[in-house]
Amino acid sequence: MSEAIPIGRFAPSPSGPLHFGSLVCALASYLDMKRQGGKWLVRMEDIDPPREVKGASDHILKQLEAHGLLWDDEVLYQSSRLDNYAEIVDDLKKQDFAYNCECSRKRITELNGIYDGHCRPLNLSIQGNGTRLHLKPSQQPIEFTDQIIGHYSQHLDTQVGDFIVRRRDGLFSYQLAVTVDDHFQGITHIMRGSDLLDSTPRQIYLQKILGYSQPQYAHLPVANNELGQKLSKQNLAAGLPYGQEAINLWVALDWLKQSPPNELRQLTIGHILTWAVDHWDQTQVPAKLTLTAPEGF
Repeated sequence: MSEAIPIGRFAPSPSGPLHFGSLVCALASYLDMKRQGGKWLVRMEDIDPPREVKGASDHILKQLEAHGLLWDDEVLYQSSRLDNYAEIVDDLKKQDFAYNCECSRKRITELNGIYDGHCRPLNLSIQGNGTRLHLKPSQQPIEFTDQIIGHYSQHLDTQVGDFIVRRRDGLFSYQLAVTVDDHFQGITHIMRGSDLLDSTPRQIYLQKILGYSQPQYAHLPVANNELGQKLSKQNLAAGLPYGQEAINLWVALDWLKQSPPNELRQLTIGHILTWAVDHWDQTQVPAKLTLTAPEGF
């Protein structure tokens, strides 16, 4: 029997255009899959309307195309999957893996963000309430080996607590949607920013109770600005300008410690990506949670 084809993905949220930090994640995940002869998919995580910017999804796709980062299948929009998420939440509740919760964000903050299970025995209705995953008592941490960071371990019960899978406003949580859709798309390799490292044990826990296989994880350094803040739309990170795609790719490769030759700067994006796939070396990516973005980004 032949081995399954590796499948990776890039999954932006449409809250604004791509910036340098998001380009790094897209480029690295693309190169990692192409180097392995795998497929690279794009998924639009458009399930949080209050944070989304009109037209951002199309803008992001055009930016990827302009940088030569072409996906291998149809783009999956999470907004088309709401019924699937709802069905899974209902199944989790029927199996006593989830319950409705009326606790406010203020109360959770007072608990230092670690939920105490207050609503577990209350049998609350769904109206006006969120839904939390019920963590079964366990002395064992969730552990995995990250392909860049190394060993990672987290005790969900003492470091996280029962976590939200459906918000009080009816929107589904990132943790639920990303886990369900990684399985739905057959994702085998997840390469993304280290800001999501501490979310991974929650996703692994969900995978276990849903009977999903566990992908391989690799978390890249997050690009910070000079103030030490993550490049993000909230921190007013500049979007990638059109017309500088070759330079953007070269700088991203250099930032990822792939040692691109200087003469590559003058070539087309096609030539740059061909070189990058042939020379991609994940072991050279710094095993750090953050790195300062290059000047000008």
